[in-house]
Amino acid sequence: MALENASTQLTPDQAWQRLAEGNARFVAGASAHPNQDAARRESLTEGQHPFAVIFGCSDSRLAAEIIFDLGLGDTFVVRTAGQVLGAASLGSLEYAVAELEVPLIVVLGHDSCGAVTATQQAAESGKMPTGFVRDLVEAIMPSVIATRHDAGEAAGVNDMVREHTRQSAERIVDQSKIITRAVEEGRTAVLGVFYNLRDGKAELVSSSQGL
Repeated sequence: MALENASTQLTPDQAWQRLAEGNARFVAGASAHPNQDAARRESLTEGQHPFAVIFGCSDSRLAAEIIFDLGLGDTFVVRTAGQVLGAASLGSLEYAVAELEVPLIVVLGHDSCGAVTATQQAAESGKMPTGFVRDLVEAIMPSVIATRHDAGEAAGVNDMVREHTRQSAERIVDQSKIITRAVEEGRTAVLGVFYNLRDGKAELVSSSQGL
């Protein structure tokens, strides 16, 4: 049985609506748990056609398929601590857009992010962490600096997460010619989304196409 290519049948706006509807079910405690049965598993052996790619933080509380009430084959998920971009993550996003024809990229940040908190602490103390954690902090630092510049001492870590989510979404488009072309042609949109751990809501904070 050939697997229907759901991704190419959705516009960026329709893909976001599907995610938003799933998140609303999750928040309401009425998750449908779609596409999680044996028949779905079997149908995916011939290929995958996700309708969105989610680039999110590795935090254990941020399981994309759960918070958007999705199942097998629905989303192509890329995760790093603090949703920090690198060659491997950008390559994964480009693969999703170029090869899987995914119409939507979601950059998913969340409140109380440990990586952003570590960066805030480094900015305040002047002491950088050791090892490869330093690479994460260095990548997030521009967002912390920008937030502190705009909001001063009133800036909190969640303000910094929102700024980092917006900046990450912008950098994806700026740094990838493949994704830039897809956005310019209207085939793909890049969204920044902020997730609230307590109530489970996914809040849109930026969009490449005004969704």
